[in-house]
Amino acid sequence: MGQKNESSTDFILLGLFPWFRHPHLLMLIILLFYAIALTGNCILILLILLDSRLHTPMYFLLSQLSLVDVAYISSTVPKMVINYFTGKKNISYLACATQLFSFLTLALAECILLTLMACDRYVAVCKPLRYTVLMNPKVCLQMAAAAWIGGALAALVHTVYPMSFPICGSREINHYFCEMPAILRLSCMDTSVYEMVIFLTSTAYLLVPFSLILTSYIVIFLTVLQMTSRKGRNKALATCSSHLTVVSLYFGQTPTSSHTPDQDQIGAVLGTIVTPMLNPLIYSLRNKEVLGALRRCSGRCCN
Repeated sequence: MGQKNESSTDFILLGLFPWFRHPHLLMLIILLFYAIALTGNCILILLILLDSRLHTPMYFLLSQLSLVDVAYISSTVPKMVINYFTGKKNISYLACATQLFSFLTLALAECILLTLMACDRYVAVCKPLRYTVLMNPKVCLQMAAAAWIGGALAALVHTVYPMSFPICGSREINHYFCEMPAILRLSCMDTSVYEMVIFLTSTAYLLVPFSLILTSYIVIFLTVLQMTSRKGRNKALATCSSHLTVVSLYFGQTPTSSHTPDQDQIGAVLGTIVTPMLNPLIYSLRNKEVLGALRRCSGRCCN
């Protein structure tokens, strides 16, 4: 289908797995995942806002993570679905840059938030008497601001630079959204040095938070082993298990310097669609406080 209305600066998004034989089924699955992610994360945010028992630093950071997940999945899926059902594949240069910036900001903010949530668990388990002092409302707001601002600043650099590369020939992006590696493949300049820089910086960006999270949980585990109360041990482990599961999902997507287009798309689907859908389920189904808040709010609504 010809893109009659596209300008010379527009890009063409080829979509998710263009070789897939049943695109209608694929879109239905994506829409189902999107609906589950939106519903789950919005319910979690509302519960944390409405239930006073969830007005704690841990749940404040969790609400920020849910907000990131809602924005994360919404930065790519709506445009993909609209393009599919309208038959249009073009995206303007400005919209492409905006989508790339949003995607990077949210990915980096999520990484920072997961690290800060591990620090929160460390203080709660290892420094319980100083928890309310160290994790006061001002500190929590500063943590949230650091995640959003830190993600945005790093994303700005890696949006402006790759979008400035000259593009020769085809402007077709073999992806369902404007992702950096897919854009770099269109450049007629040698981008190998920049790609290596991206690989090294992204590895460092993941390695530092991962090291902090790992160190936090090693200390937490050693502290839990020293607890004499079985109930205290179980409670400490229960509050950490959901976060560890989410961390495993996030850091399971390790960067490599030589992704194929299909590998990029699989990784993107796992990171931007599947993970935002699973996060609220992990935190709600395995958390008695969240389930209790859900029952209380449901009871108030029914009455």
